[in-house]
Amino acid sequence: MKKEYLELGQIVGVHGVRGECRVQPWCDSPDFARRFSAVWLDPRGEQSVRVLSCRTHGNLILMRLDGVNDPDAARAMRGQILYIRRSDVDLPENTWFIEELIGCRVLDADDHEKSYGTLTDVSQTGANDVWHITDGAGAVYLIPAIPDVVTDAQVENNVVYIRPLRGIFDDAD
Repeated sequence: MKKEYLELGQIVGVHGVRGECRVQPWCDSPDFARRFSAVWLDPRGEQSVRVLSCRTHGNLILMRLDGVNDPDAARAMRGQILYIRRSDVDLPENTWFIEELIGCRVLDADDHEKSYGTLTDVSQTGANDVWHITDGAGAVYLIPAIPDVVTDAQVENNVVYIRPLRGIFDDAD
């Protein structure tokens, strides 16, 4: 389901004496987070804060937020989830936010009546993502999120279409 505010990451600690926050990014790359001039502190977009600076530090982000000027203020933010506004992001074609994919119904690309279950998790393996599909009985199937398998995702309709590789599902030809 398409959401207007999406999770960017979580503040996990403090860096230095000026109140920089150490942020664990929940995106493909820490560099992705560097493009935002503001983040939100809630999923409804009711409280925003200006980003004064943002830089990558290994697999973390070091972020200075307006009003967070010392280590104590940054420490008080620990555990805070940061959100971005979806309209501030231009995604390439056939690219989706994992947060929006979770919960989508997974249907057959050729027979739209055939359901494989619900997309319940995504593992990022490096080569390609792996989607976890849970059927009505609770069985979990893993499919590679590659163009040959994932034919379309309509997150606004809460549905994705796949053409599974042979043998993934018990009834596959």
